[in-house]
Amino acid sequence: MAESKRLIALMVAAVGIVYGDIGTSPLYALRECFDGPHSVEPSAANILGVLSLIFWSLVIVISIKYLALIMRADNEGEGGILALMARVCPPEEEGSKRRARALLVLLGLFGAALLYGDGMITPAISVLSAVEGLEVAEPALKPWVIPLAVTILVCLFLIQRRGTQRIGFLFGPVTLVWFVCIGALGIGEITRSPVVLEAVNPVYGFRFFIENGWRGFLVLGSVFLVVTGGEAIYADMGHFGRRPIRWVWFGVALPALLLNYFGQGALLLAHPEWKASPFFHLVPEGAQFPMIALATAATVIASQAVITGAFSLTWQAVQLGYLPRTNIRHTSEEEIGQIYVPAVNWTLLVATVALVLGFGSSSRLAAAYGIAVTSTMVITSVLAYIAMRRLWNWSPPVAAAVIGFFLAIELAFFAANIVKVADGGWFPLCVGAAYLVLMTTWRRGRRLLGERIRAQAVTMDALMEQLKLDPPARVPGVAAFLTGSPESAPPALVRLLRNTRSLHERVLILHVVNVRRPRVPADQRVEVEPLGDRPDLHRVTLRFGFMENLNVPRALARAREHGLDVDVDGVTFVLGRETVLAGARAGLFAWRDRLFAFLSLNAERATEFYRLPPGRVLEVGAQIEL
Repeated sequence: MAESKRLIALMVAAVGIVYGDIGTSPLYALRECFDGPHSVEPSAANILGVLSLIFWSLVIVISIKYLALIMRADNEGEGGILALMARVCPPEEEGSKRRARALLVLLGLFGAALLYGDGMITPAISVLSAVEGLEVAEPALKPWVIPLAVTILVCLFLIQRRGTQRIGFLFGPVTLVWFVCIGALGIGEITRSPVVLEAVNPVYGFRFFIENGWRGFLVLGSVFLVVTGGEAIYADMGHFGRRPIRWVWFGVALPALLLNYFGQGALLLAHPEWKASPFFHLVPEGAQFPMIALATAATVIASQAVITGAFSLTWQAVQLGYLPRTNIRHTSEEEIGQIYVPAVNWTLLVATVALVLGFGSSSRLAAAYGIAVTSTMVITSVLAYIAMRRLWNWSPPVAAAVIGFFLAIELAFFAANIVKVADGGWFPLCVGAAYLVLMTTWRRGRRLLGERIRAQAVTMDALMEQLKLDPPARVPGVAAFLTGSPESAPPALVRLLRNTRSLHERVLILHVVNVRRPRVPADQRVEVEPLGDRPDLHRVTLRFGFMENLNVPRALARAREHGLDVDVDGVTFVLGRETVLAGARAGLFAWRDRLFAFLSLNAERATEFYRLPPGRVLEVGAQIEL
């Protein structure tokens, strides 16, 4: 009984968080097929052809590819393109395999970077398309559409710092009501024109391409809007699990979406002149304003899911070493996924408002939408092929045939969306390219910085010998020196000895490891190792997954379970603080060298990042020229 209640609770929550994005696509997807810049006339043959393409896109891309196949490619329960990349790209490969891995990592990072562009466009197009219903209900309200959409978006981003824990329980029920309503609206129109159900036959889709040729192919760019939430479904797998997500899709989301799309198609068969807003024309006159309010609430929820997805993506990238430490606030003591990233939040706010003001309508925004998601889907398929070969041991022909089938469809979507580049598709591509440059610059710069530090490092053996030959003065207390390399003596320790000729009575060499797994089991969190025959010197390794909070004092407290009797409340944490100077010897281009120095300067301090008590932190600085 308890298990059933938990499953139902997860399913209700998944309705809002997982399917909010794809669930609001009916507001604009079919409209763009018949009233967008690359649309076709709403003739009976075209309507049935587009509906056939929509039906089979949802079945093949979402139901089969993501729900049945890609969700099997998890990283210990976590999904998303970065989790998949971390799973299929082991860091220990050499030679040609290392070059192939580098290419896969680059693809994975670009796919992740593109999701930031998606995170900017989704709130803009979703909220704007809902508010535009006012034009249908009352044309005189048209001048208020843009100001109202901007106001809603500003309020949405302003409340992010409070966390979603208090209002999150409403997401599922509200979105469930949304799905019920759009499904009911579709049923009413389908009963008047049941002929639209014939569109389930894929022959209508093939005829559509034959009769419309190149223009019909370009309509695929608008058809793709019905599946833009596919990556979000995969990314949210770790929060809810496969079973609730699949049950909600087949039991709620898919039926409601199909009923509404087919209902809009039935409406256009009778009233092709309503092609500019078929969704809101489905709504009876007396219910239009309540439906606009419900649509706005649904789009806000969809936007919330995308925003929190960008927060989670940033957290994963930081943990995996692809972005600098940034200010990440945890808004819940119980839920690990409840985080708030101020820098990302304000960037999304500025970009989203600028998109609404710059494009002015959801139809124009639709031109910028899709190309980022199609690119990410293609990259996910490539990584999934590697998963089939390495994780599932599929034979090359079978894996190539399966992925080739999906790639053929996704590349067709991609080609149809490429024509949107001049109309606004350039925006998510530029955003993706910018974030890719940041990620690769940070990763490469950290590697070069590590090489500089290691070149000046003192080995632990040399340090132990020095302590024997020239014992320093000892001061009371316990000091924990954080280090990135367990084989070398922490640079802060070496500098402290060199400048003060003193050392604490007990010394811990603290090595924090970010593993390429979502979470680390409690029994593997802490490892304690005595150094030599000295009872005053220990190496402590703390391991964290890329979905976990890095609370070093809390993890260090578990060292008692491994025989290390240390009172964490009395430990002084000693950190090295390197100031990076751009130099002529840099292994990066000059502008990237300066960019890395800027990122290093503005990275969050280790004290906040590792949750260290500020009153017990000692920083030992040094300047390092790249």
